[in-house]
Amino acid sequence: MIRPLAALLAALVAAAAFALPAGALDLTTMNDAERQAFRAEIRAYLLENPEVIMEAVAVLEQRQAEAQVADDTTLIAANEAAIFDDEHSWVGGNPEGDITLVEFMDYRCGYCRRAAPEVAELLESDGNIRFIVKEFPILGEQSELSARFAIATLQHSGANAYEAIHDALMAFNGEVDEAALRRLGTSLGLETEAIMAAMDSAEVSRVIAENHALARELGISGTPSFVLEDRILRGYLPLEAMRELAAEVRAEG
Repeated sequence: MIRPLAALLAALVAAAAFALPAGALDLTTMNDAERQAFRAEIRAYLLENPEVIMEAVAVLEQRQAEAQVADDTTLIAANEAAIFDDEHSWVGGNPEGDITLVEFMDYRCGYCRRAAPEVAELLESDGNIRFIVKEFPILGEQSELSARFAIATLQHSGANAYEAIHDALMAFNGEVDEAALRRLGTSLGLETEAIMAAMDSAEVSRVIAENHALARELGISGTPSFVLEDRILRGYLPLEAMRELAAEVRAEG
């Protein structure tokens, strides 16, 4: 991964601080000759000790990570009800679990599809995780159609029907249009025409709008993204990493 320019510049400043006395860092008091000497000293020091740059970057990244965690904790606390108890999202896993995992997902997202069996394995093997799905269509018309059909299914036919269509849509590899949704719904024994009629309802639109608004509040712009208790996990995480984070959350709780 390419490091942000700001991080590298900060690392260089930190390296200079290690190399020179504090008083020498006040550039405003230097004349041209002193400033040139200062720059030469920095260059010489870094050429002789290049490892200090990586040390400074590591310190910076640690501080940024700690600040991000603190910011995320504040964001989650401010939006707790919308995240964990919105009354319109499907709840799976163990509804009485001791920790809650929330996923913002898009049916056309390759990494969401990659994560799906691993999330399922996590829920099955752990047995004590409450799982919430936030429909978050961001990848175009087919994503929007899929999400609307899934939400309408939940509202019309309940949690079991939603789980079936959610899993089917996640595994579906063809083009998503109304004809494909009718075939998929019919194959699962759903009341397809009633669900199709509800897809463009105000209630379905409200759920999607609220999920998008919540994502903006949390600084979530991609899928999959997860909220695990007081942590926001932006992007795909492999199964073992999710297990480790679940263990950390429990240990801290």
